[in-house]
Amino acid sequence: MRRIAPDRDELLGMIAEVFREHGYEGASLALIGEATGLGKGSLYHFFPGGKEEMARAVIAHIAAWFEDNVFAPLRDNADPPAGIEHMLAATDSYFRSGRRVCLIGAFALDESRDLFAGQIRDYFGRWVTHLADALERSGHRPGEAGELAEEAVAAIQGALTLARAANDLDVFSRASRRLRVRLGLPAEV
Repeated sequence: MRRIAPDRDELLGMIAEVFREHGYEGASLALIGEATGLGKGSLYHFFPGGKEEMARAVIAHIAAWFEDNVFAPLRDNADPPAGIEHMLAATDSYFRSGRRVCLIGAFALDESRDLFAGQIRDYFGRWVTHLADALERSGHRPGEAGELAEEAVAAIQGALTLARAANDLDVFSRASRRLRVRLGLPAEV
């Protein structure tokens, strides 16, 4: 019986998990094929540029999710604190309360950084910019809003790393509670 290929979103999700587990260098086509159920020929059909094209597509896919679920609510919400609340809830959900590695952050830290530097810079830059704008619209001075936005994104990324390193998901939860207060939101929702 012929196996039905996953749709592009499913395929990118499967490939992303291989990159999360093995890193860019360790994610061989054999591992990607095993995870997706596709042979090398099918993988090259979908991604003629091979593993690098797969990683670029995964980064773009993640960035699109963040655009819809994090950046747009920060940018478009007439109530900036509600947009910030939405950002925190969406990032908590996406990172599964600290159980999921930030793949774009992981790419920023390993040997593959230079391959994807533009995409990585754009993703984090948009996050900081949109959060800074929401903070400014909620009453923070422009310079202060920018620094606080950088601090917030760094806190999320750092909490993900520390929670994983310590094998203690409460690290992420505690950091999230502190971040809520730092951003001017109630400690608990």
